[in-house]
Amino acid sequence: MRDEFIITRQGKQYCLYAGLLDEAHTRGLRSMDTELLQVPDDDNGNVAIVKAIAELPKVDRETGQIMLDPETQKPLMGRFSGIGDASPENVGRNIVPHIIRMAETRAKARALRDAVNVGAIPFEELSEADGTNTAQQGSRTQPGRGGSSQPTPIQSAPSGQASRSSGDGRDEGQEKRTREPKARKSQVDLLKTLAVEWRGEGGIERLENHIGKKLGSLTRAEADDWIERLTPEERAEGGTG
Repeated sequence: MRDEFIITRQGKQYCLYAGLLDEAHTRGLRSMDTELLQVPDDDNGNVAIVKAIAELPKVDRETGQIMLDPETQKPLMGRFSGIGDASPENVGRNIVPHIIRMAETRAKARALRDAVNVGAIPFEELSEADGTNTAQQGSRTQPGRGGSSQPTPIQSAPSGQASRSSGDGRDEGQEKRTREPKARKSQVDLLKTLAVEWRGEGGIERLENHIGKKLGSLTRAEADDWIERLTPEERAEGGTG
């Protein structure tokens, strides 16, 4: 899997579903089927459960070559399954109306993770912590309505550093930011997803107003920092991987 689809948070690596899908297609993904095993309702705690099965050509681990049927010389196919669940307790509040789709995404991510042999936890397995983000993240977040947390603006440089300039009069901090590489497309896409989870359909515009510039104008370091601020707390994996 390409590095751009891997993110690290608090010392742990997470993979993006988009990266798993990209890698699966690279390896010749033949099909992806899903089945809704449990419809969410009041009796089961509004938990949606979905099973996914991915079919890919088998690969010889020693040679890395696709395995062929000795008689037909056609690729031997392997089937990989995964179970995904979603409920109001383990998704962001803006995803609650779409928990079946989230359960399906999690199921597909688990199946694809086994299919392409990626050990990192899918990012989609993360969820909002119930009122714990503010306490655990300290000054990085501030309480919002309903006990939820919101990202805080990027702190400006101390006054003693802000006035420092290079010999030609340019601000050193601005010059350094100019040299930093722009955020990757995968970072911007992830921020957009997190923004929608944070504040619904208008989340992207609100986040850009909160930061003070367009997401595509962020540097990689800034994008990484905002991804961390908006990333929900990790929850324990349920079901089978």
